[in-house]
Amino acid sequence: MASGTLPVTSNPEANAFLVTDPLALLIGMLLDQQVPMEWAFLGPWTLRERIGGTLDAATVAALDPDELEALFRGPPALHRYPAAMAKRTQALCAFIVEHHRGDAAAVWTEAHDGADLLKRLRALPGYGSEKARIFMAILAKRLAVRPTGWEQAAAPFSDDVPRSVADIDSPEAFERVRAFKKARRAEGKGKAD
Repeated sequence: MASGTLPVTSNPEANAFLVTDPLALLIGMLLDQQVPMEWAFLGPWTLRERIGGTLDAATVAALDPDELEALFRGPPALHRYPAAMAKRTQALCAFIVEHHRGDAAAVWTEAHDGADLLKRLRALPGYGSEKARIFMAILAKRLAVRPTGWEQAAAPFSDDVPRSVADIDSPEAFERVRAFKKARRAEGKGKAD
């Protein structure tokens, strides 16, 4: 993967891992629901350490489900819902093995354009429309992966409003995104509104 920045956790090594390991980034985005961003995106780093120092789609897919759930439970837990997220992570890894030869980056490196990338991301277990569009914006804004038409496919997350993890390139940007989300919730609106 291209080098970039995604300083979303308080651990610089975990942040670097997100932008150098495609599977880590996909898992971090998968975990980014119903927990703070920094907790979700620290998950791949912690999982890698618990597995034994490597994070590989085939390895995760082949783990005994109870063993993977135990790794998610910790302590500390990788997610507020460790059992459910262990299952979703395993399903994601199995899909990557089956459909992308175990190569997480192939999800975007083999996409023909932005519309195709969106379709490929939405096909991933645990990735709905909004999550797929945010992930595409992360690729474009943080890692310079910009297939033709990505802006339209990722909208509104392709704009300059600090609305998602894709807009975090510094601690200050992290706080702007957090403030934006808090204000939107107070207005009864979502990130995409």
